[in-house]
Amino acid sequence: MLDFYEFDQWLRQKYANSYRVTILCYAKKYAHLVVADNLRELDMLPSTIKSNAVKGLIVLSKYLGIHKDFTHRLKEFDIKVSRPDSLSAFLRILNASNSNIMQYYNEVTPMLRDNERLFSKFLLHSGLRMSEAIASFNLIIKLSSENKLSDYYDENLSCLMHFKYPKLFIRGTKNCYITFISKDFLEQITSCEIVTYASIRKRLEHNGKSMRFNEFRDYFGTHLVNNGILELEQNLCCGRIPVSIFIRHYWSPKLKELGTRVLNATAKMEMATA
Repeated sequence: MLDFYEFDQWLRQKYANSYRVTILCYAKKYAHLVVADNLRELDMLPSTIKSNAVKGLIVLSKYLGIHKDFTHRLKEFDIKVSRPDSLSAFLRILNASNSNIMQYYNEVTPMLRDNERLFSKFLLHSGLRMSEAIASFNLIIKLSSENKLSDYYDENLSCLMHFKYPKLFIRGTKNCYITFISKDFLEQITSCEIVTYASIRKRLEHNGKSMRFNEFRDYFGTHLVNNGILELEQNLCCGRIPVSIFIRHYWSPKLKELGTRVLNATAKMEMATA
């Protein structure tokens, strides 16, 4: 019998928490299909459910060591994971172009405690995902208290070296490698208390505000490109290493120079957040 507790522990090592919860939910519900010869039940699921169910079972098949067999059966039934089409991408761009995220930022930061306010700035200036930013912010505080911050922060490059903590930041599908941050900003964080997602969400809900912190990452990426950072460089800052021979074997950006340009770009955010 499948031990879902052990499966969940395995998921925690590889996937972001939000994705882990989704995978676990659908894997539990449709686990019987991962070894079924007939996948018509899976194929007949409503489109709103089918995609996540297929993703959940694919991950489960990897855990069970039957991924090749399961994907072969998916092909036999012509079952595919739906992917966003060009129209979906355009609609996302359209919605983002009408976003008032900086207005939202200015409205909600006064509602937060000092440490949460500084965290929101860190999230905006780093382009990290929410879970990554919380882990990084709290790790800075922890290592500073232990006089080990130099293990994480490269002062010469002015960057946090996430890759040194793979259990926190390298998760296969969603990674982050480095984040450029000034020493002054870093020192402000070291004197803070740790933050939690729950406390920020509850404080915003108490003030009638929804949680839109995930949109900061989109703003960050667009802001970098609009301020002269190349798409390749922006991808690196956001934890994406494209599958390209050039990128993986030949591209060698000068990180110190890139860091200077990124910090100059993020400094301009202050004009919008003042």
